[in-house]
Amino acid sequence: MPAIISGVVDGSIAEELELAEGDELLSIDGEALSDMIDYNYLCKNEQLLIEIKKKDGEIEEIELEKDYDEDLGIIFESAVFDNVKPCLNNCIFCFVSQQPKGLRDTLYIKDDDYRLSYLQGTYITTTNLTPKDKERIARLHLGPFYISVHTTNPDLRVKMLRNPNASKIMDNLKWFASQEIPFHAQIVLCPGYNDGQELERTLSDLTSLGEALLSVAIVPVGVTQFRKDTLKTVDKKAALETLRIAEKFSKVCCSDEFFLLAGKDIPNSEYYGNFSQLDDGVGSLRTLIDDFDSLELPEKLSKSLTICFACSVAAVSTFEYIASKLNTITNLTVLVRPVISTYWGDKITVAGLITSEDLINTVKDVDADYIIVPSIMLKPYTNLFLDGKSMDYVISETSKEFFITKDNYSIREVIELICLHV
Repeated sequence: MPAIISGVVDGSIAEELELAEGDELLSIDGEALSDMIDYNYLCKNEQLLIEIKKKDGEIEEIELEKDYDEDLGIIFESAVFDNVKPCLNNCIFCFVSQQPKGLRDTLYIKDDDYRLSYLQGTYITTTNLTPKDKERIARLHLGPFYISVHTTNPDLRVKMLRNPNASKIMDNLKWFASQEIPFHAQIVLCPGYNDGQELERTLSDLTSLGEALLSVAIVPVGVTQFRKDTLKTVDKKAALETLRIAEKFSKVCCSDEFFLLAGKDIPNSEYYGNFSQLDDGVGSLRTLIDDFDSLELPEKLSKSLTICFACSVAAVSTFEYIASKLNTITNLTVLVRPVISTYWGDKITVAGLITSEDLINTVKDVDADYIIVPSIMLKPYTNLFLDGKSMDYVISETSKEFFITKDNYSIREVIELICLHV
């Protein structure tokens, strides 16, 4: 994808230059750009010559002066301006292969691009890293990266990823360590494959890599009803065993789901360190609880108000705790309604995979002034659900007033909403 501009920051250099949506950045100082890494590097100069192809096809060259660390304020359609490096694996647990037809086209794209890992925190397997990629990573000293390890057993990793290059994982991780390139590791736990003794081996191998290893996140495999073959899911016994093994190693954290499946309380914030793998569900419930507990609540509202949290099944106990505290406020009623995934199947319990119809079925009969919905249910910067239907469609089908938090389930935004009625 070319360096197409999707917007500009208010008050920025780009706005002054009258750059607009649909324009294309062709080059900076005569250098073509392949991604945001090039863009960020080339923009460091105080004097720039940029070449712009306007939406109407006209090409302009613009000379400008700026401060060394001043950004141009350009927002691009994509962080990668050439082709995204595709995933060459066929993992036994791949979620993309467990999706039905008819969803958004982007949901069927399998990327494995080190640039997106560096820029956006997506996970890579390193099976498609080329010598040229490594040379650039080392030269620019990029990092940290997020790496899907799953297992360090070469034969087992080949079996799980169905790619002969998967056996080189420890060689690649040792290379990162030798270059002092830091990385976070992820393990998707698949009972019967990489659990038990294999998990201990993997964690021991990862720990041996020293300071280059920043953290390890262990998450349970997700299995939808569209899966053609069988794969065991994590049950209470597997969750308890995984927690027991993980606690032997430093820098290792299990996702919230393991504690819920094991029937244990969510750990204190100290367990999660700097919450470096929050987007992987590692510590998200703890941050939600801590944010809520830090807020000052009103004692009374001036008039009656009813709100309803439409939450994931995985988060229901946390929202029931929050609701119990909020319901002590005079004139406030707080309801909690977990959204059951009839679309994916009851094994999928996270908010990011909730569809419009499942949300509709959950809240259509709820009597509340506001239905609280987290932004993670929607495609970023849009109002579209995974099934391609919009929030406008949900509103029309339910006739409800929805409050969509900007930052996933930002409890602060909800309290601000409540305080409007004090």
